[in-house]
Amino acid sequence: MSPRRNHPKRDDEPPPLDLERIKRGVGAVQAWSDGEWQVRNIPAGAAVKAYRCPGCDQEIAPGVPHLVAWPADERGDLTDRRHWHAGCWRARDRRTPNIQRSRGAPRYG
Repeated sequence: MSPRRNHPKRDDEPPPLDLERIKRGVGAVQAWSDGEWQVRNIPAGAAVKAYRCPGCDQEIAPGVPHLVAWPADERGDLTDRRHWHAGCWRARDRRTPNIQRSRGAPRYG
């Protein structure tokens, strides 16, 4: 004789959690003046490589939380992903492009 069940058997059990997907962060589409961007937060535990932030041209060290963004429409693909400091991403409409000049070049402005 088998033991008695006090609860009905559920056929629709939820799938197990994907830990890698949780580590990668949650993505969202953000609309900016230059189009829509797919943006994903990268938590500190998932940040394992060093990247160069295009907003401030400084290195994002491993273990530092940041975000990754790429065009959400058909203009680009995953090779267009760029890793940003969160503050640099939020301030990118207020900043001018970071133009690299040599030390001897004249500064205008």
